[in-house]
Parts: sequence; C-alpha cells; structure tokens
Amino acid sequence: MLARTLIAIRSQIVGMSIQLSNQIRGVMKTFGLIVPKGKGRVFEANVRALLDGRDDLARIILPLLGAWRDMRSHAAEFDRQLLAAARHDKAAVLLMTIPGIGPVTALSFSAAVEDPGNFRRSRSVGAWLGLTTRRYQSGEVDYDGHISRRGDRHLRSLLYEAAVVMLTRSRVRNDSVLRTWGLALKERIGLKRAAVAVARKLAVIIHSMLKTGEAFKPSGEPATI
Repeated sequence: MLARTLIAIRSQIVGMSIQLSNQIRGVMKTFGLIVPKGKGRVFEANVRALLDGRDDLARIILPLLGAWRDMRSHAAEFDRQLLAAARHDKAAVLLMTIPGIGPVTALSFSAAVEDPGNFRRSRSVGAWLGLTTRRYQSGEVDYDGHISRRGDRHLRSLLYEAAVVMLTRSRVRNDSVLRTWGLALKERIGLKRAAVAVARKLAVIIHSMLKTGEAFKPSGEPATI
C-alpha cells in the first residue's frame, strides 16, 4: 500500500509540473514569446532569458516558474524514495535485470500485480493492462483495431516507455532476442506500434519472472515466453 501510494503521488507531482510548464509556455506565447524546446534547467533558463526587460510579464510568470521548480524538487525527492524502496524490494531488483526497466517501472509493476498467482497465464497480463488489440466484427467487417487501453494507465505508459528505450538504445550489452524481434517489427510497422508489441511482451515476461523468480534471459525466445 505504501509503495502504491508513493508511486501515485509521484505520478501526480510529475503531471502537475508538466501542466505548469505548459501553462508557462502558453501564457508567454500569448505575448509573442516562444519558449524553445528544453527541459529542467534549460527550460528555466530559456524562460528567464525571454523575460529579460519584461518586468510586467515577469511578475506573472516568475511565481509560476517558482511553483514549477518546487514541483520538480518534490518529484526528485519522490524519485529518491522510489529508488531506495526498489533496492530493498526483491521483486523490483529482479525486474531491473531487464534492459530499459528502471526502479519506477519495476516497483510499479510489482505493487500493481501484488501476487503473480492472481493471473493463471502470463499472457493474460497484457489484456489486463489494455495492451491487446480490440477486435471489430460486424457483418462483413472483421479486423483488429487499436489496443483497448483498459486497466492501469500509468503502468501501461511505463511499459511503453521501457519498450521505446529498449528499441532506441544502441548499447551492445542491452541486446536480446526480444530487442532484435522488436527492431525487426519496427522496420515493418514503425516505432510506435512496435513499442506497443514489445510492451505487451514485456508484461508477459515480467509476470513470468515474478512467478519463477528467475532473472531476465537475453537469449529467451519472445514468442514462447
């Protein structure tokens, strides 16, 4: 319960900081000031540079910028707490043997599933997270649509991000049969759809690992896991 609460609050804080940065960009755009792309300190530096000589607008933006900075500070503190919690969680440590799976994703999955025995088959986890395609059948129409997007939205997005990392990271030590399979899929259907497929495989693999207690096997066949 504590882990789930920490994850949920951290997610809300991150969301609030993003909303504040978007609001700052929107207000400044209204006055013809376009904030260049950038995050963190780069974003703040860009905003302050654009406000130079605009004291009237600065009186509105700087309080928002201060609130945004505070949110980021709180998010960083929650990240440190999550990292410490993950290091003391056997399931999270096990899941972090997967390339692309960090402490937040590992702890989130472990906390969400709780007991791997809740799922008789590992393949059922993909459907539980909304990572399986919807099927349309009506008269002569019969085809697969987009993923259902049911279940835990936050965990689904974390697995998708992990899949993107796996498909875009070039380090040789992160090579695996799963990554090779995903890269081949990427060439045929594009990064986004391939990342969804890899995220679905990751959900299956992670559940299987939680059940068996075995670390990630780079040579494991994704089709049979």
